[in-house]
Amino acid sequence: MRGILPLHLDHLGFAAHGRPLLQGINVRLEAGARTIVLGPNGAGKSLLLRLCHGLLAPTEGKVNWGGGDMLAPDVVGRAQAMVFQRPVLLRRSAAANVRHALALAGMPWRSRRDAALDALDRFGLAHLARRPARVLSGGEQQRLALARAWAVRPQVLFLDEPTAALDPAATLAVELAVQEFHQSGTKIIMTTHDLGQARRLADEVLFLSRGRLVEHASAQAFFKHPTSPQARAFLAGELVS
Repeated sequence: MRGILPLHLDHLGFAAHGRPLLQGINVRLEAGARTIVLGPNGAGKSLLLRLCHGLLAPTEGKVNWGGGDMLAPDVVGRAQAMVFQRPVLLRRSAAANVRHALALAGMPWRSRRDAALDALDRFGLAHLARRPARVLSGGEQQRLALARAWAVRPQVLFLDEPTAALDPAATLAVELAVQEFHQSGTKIIMTTHDLGQARRLADEVLFLSRGRLVEHASAQAFFKHPTSPQARAFLAGELVS
């Protein structure tokens, strides 16, 4: 499959009921760097990921994949995956959830069983393959969502607050999984409220405030010398509207 990166957001915006929620987002994201999206509640972080992933259509501007080349929507769709804060799981076994994703990706049915079990094993879930997905613990469900994404080998993985509701052990397991995706060559684009997590995982930071992109910087530069008053206040633990 051809590469879909870079991702270029061109004057991207989204409004609902006449109210702008995102405005004028201009940024180009390249392969390789782990991109962490930060900002206060209501800044538009989750909305930005949904627009990039194609779950919502922008009301202004464009989401351009592949450096401006005209890529078919199905090509872009098969090359990316998204993991939500609350995993969206089918009323099936853990293994069947992964097999379903592989079916949608076009894998022949004879290959799906072994591929699904390999993905579950990689994330420590092989012993739960036959367990109904929706009775798993929160951490296990999140690892299942990651295993399902891993199975389809995405070029880009969006993660929206993937550890927000997890305990420290489950959070560590998810962070290790994110690192594994990164080391395999998958582009990571992730939102988080956890600044410690952002420091551990980020190569670059997008900082949003009031629906606008205020800063785009390397993680080192952002955490040491944020340039905007909004980012400085956010990092100091102050309320940012």
